[in-house]
Amino acid sequence: MLSQETIDIIKSTVPVLEEHGTQITTVFYEELFKAHPELLNIFNHANQARGKQQTALANAVYAAAVHIDKLEAILPTVVQISHKHVSLGVKPEHYPVVGEYLLKAIKMVLGDAATPQILKAWEEAYGVIADAFIGVEANMYEENEKKEGGWAFFKDFVVEKKVQESNVITSFYLKPADSERVPDFEPGQYISVRVSIPGEKYMMIRQYSLSKTPSSDTFRISVKKEDDNDPDGKVSVYLHEQVKEGDKLEVSAPAGVFTLEKNADKPITFIAGGVGITPIMSMLETLAAEDSKREVVFLQAARTPEFAAFTKQIQSIQERMPNLTYQTYYEDKRIDETILKDMVNTDSDVYVCGPAGFMEFVISTLYHAGISKEQVHFEFFGPAADLEKAQ
Repeated sequence: MLSQETIDIIKSTVPVLEEHGTQITTVFYEELFKAHPELLNIFNHANQARGKQQTALANAVYAAAVHIDKLEAILPTVVQISHKHVSLGVKPEHYPVVGEYLLKAIKMVLGDAATPQILKAWEEAYGVIADAFIGVEANMYEENEKKEGGWAFFKDFVVEKKVQESNVITSFYLKPADSERVPDFEPGQYISVRVSIPGEKYMMIRQYSLSKTPSSDTFRISVKKEDDNDPDGKVSVYLHEQVKEGDKLEVSAPAGVFTLEKNADKPITFIAGGVGITPIMSMLETLAAEDSKREVVFLQAARTPEFAAFTKQIQSIQERMPNLTYQTYYEDKRIDETILKDMVNTDSDVYVCGPAGFMEFVISTLYHAGISKEQVHFEFFGPAADLEKAQ
């Protein structure tokens, strides 16, 4: 527990963090990677280059300061970020290093304004928050290892087959190299894939949603090939162009909190933009396998029919699920406020996944239409703390 004096000091730094937070986190990452370049094997280089990770961390530090007197308010965010950390292989020994360089960055940016009292208060607060993350993540690693076929950190998988789903999306069916079964997971969760790309100094990790219903033999991820010149496209281009059937990939255990609510009677609305369809396919296939009688509306947005993945599979599922309404929307007729008002049952659980701008429009429109935050579930592709922007 933090003393009232520490809480008051942390609270007093909120305006400073609001103004200088991103500058502090930018300096933090620069100094951290100078001293510990090996950590570049964990962090997403593209998010670093674009400043997304710096902004996400600044948002997280600011939220911690705002809620320092009631840290239970940020527990859902702690759990969500912990899922990301476990998927990346973050370990307890990483936390003291991060704390050291975060305090160093605060001092470097704020100068004399970062008094010994402020630095001491933030050291104490960081210790409490770090302990919370370490505890949550330790439990997750333990649970992953306990599952049948489970493991912690990374494990070798073989690419059993590759299937092209659209002009830009290819599915990879992944089988454990040791021939063990794959563990159960919740529909909507993701795995991390870690690769060593020829010519690149550090390993790269990307997280991909599992795109089919859980089974004992394989995972399926469905990867969009990004532009060759996009910093975030290196891994996807490597997977599409260089990884072949029979090759090995390092894979983490399933993680994530964007999962299908187990409510037998409540209607469901799925709204997917582009490659955001991947976790929703896992959810839909699971409902079909369970012969669910729930009313389901599925709205899929894509640039053109050639860019729309899984349309034939969804139509096939629709034949077996008469309670499924499926609509596709392209550039010439995009999902708009009228469509959402007409198609979304206001009593339904709504699952949204896709590009940031698409999600922000859909979610804000749903809220404006009177659908509660408790009904809307979403997955945002990017650093976990970026989720705050869509809420």
